Amino acid sequence: MEKILIVDDSLLQATQLKAIIEDEYNVAIAQTAEDGLRRAHDEDFSLILLDVVMPEMDGFTLLKRLQEEIITQNVPVILITSLADAANEQRGLILGAVDYITKPYIPLIVKARVNTHVKLYRYRRQIEEQSMTDQLTGVANRRRYDRYSLTKWHEAARLQVPFSVCMFDIDHFKVYNDTFGHPAGDKVIAAVAKTISSHLKRSTDFVARYGGEEFVAISMGESSGKMFEYLQKIRQAVEDLHIPHNPKVSQWVTVSIGGVTVIPETGSAYDLHLKIADTMLYDAKKGGRNQVVWADEQLKRKFEKRTKPGVSV
Repeated sequence: MEKILIVDDSLLQATQLKAIIEDEYNVAIAQTAEDGLRRAHDEDFSLILLDVVMPEMDGFTLLKRLQEEIITQNVPVILITSLADAANEQRGLILGAVDYITKPYIPLIVKARVNTHVKLYRYRRQIEEQSMTDQLTGVANRRRYDRYSLTKWHEAARLQVPFSVCMFDIDHFKVYNDTFGHPAGDKVIAAVAKTISSHLKRSTDFVARYGGEEFVAISMGESSGKMFEYLQKIRQAVEDLHIPHNPKVSQWVTVSIGGVTVIPETGSAYDLHLKIADTMLYDAKKGGRNQVVWADEQLKRKFEKRTKPGVSV
């Protein structure tokens, strides 16, 4: 069932509106703009019904905030108002509202407008889903990752659970392409993506192609120690595919992995921790490739102990 959020400081008005649509939708109520913004960040709504006149932060200001956030900017917003004049309607539409509902409510009109915009949102999401899958590998693409990662980061901060960012890079991939050709390189990328996905397949895991021969994954709920173990198994699984490489650089195709586990603080920046994960990946490659370098919750590095690249100990 599609979820709809009503943001209205009047519980009576919100309850009346909820009663009109709750037979067809899962309806939540927020009585302050701040609570509405938080819930819009943390939950997956198909439509927001937003009252214009509210204390502290009015509906126009909240609408502007919603439009500025990547996570919420595509969720349709219908403004609720008794201010039935052209100036306010124009202002709301310019800020990004998709429609208006005026008080007092006329149930048939409310249902018709809500149903129309939920259907449009559902259709748009189906189209976006197709455009957010990497065609070569079948995993999520960079665009989908950019949106999903921020959503889950905020969720982890709210729940105060560990959040891990993992970066993968296929070792000496340019040499592989130069040796075996780009069609063979595409098969390697697809095989590595399949191997990573087969290990990170819990509902709290997410894998995407970051670009070229790089992949990124996020995971919620596991400690740095557990994630370090998972990633070592993935690194070994890729090596165990025994895909021949150019013998001048490596016997088999391998991957280097870097990442970080953190319990996010509210308001902390996700991009900073992505950079830490990228730094760990750089250290793994600089240290000889085909290894995992991880930063734990205290940002202390964990190194995979290896005798030489390609050989586990």
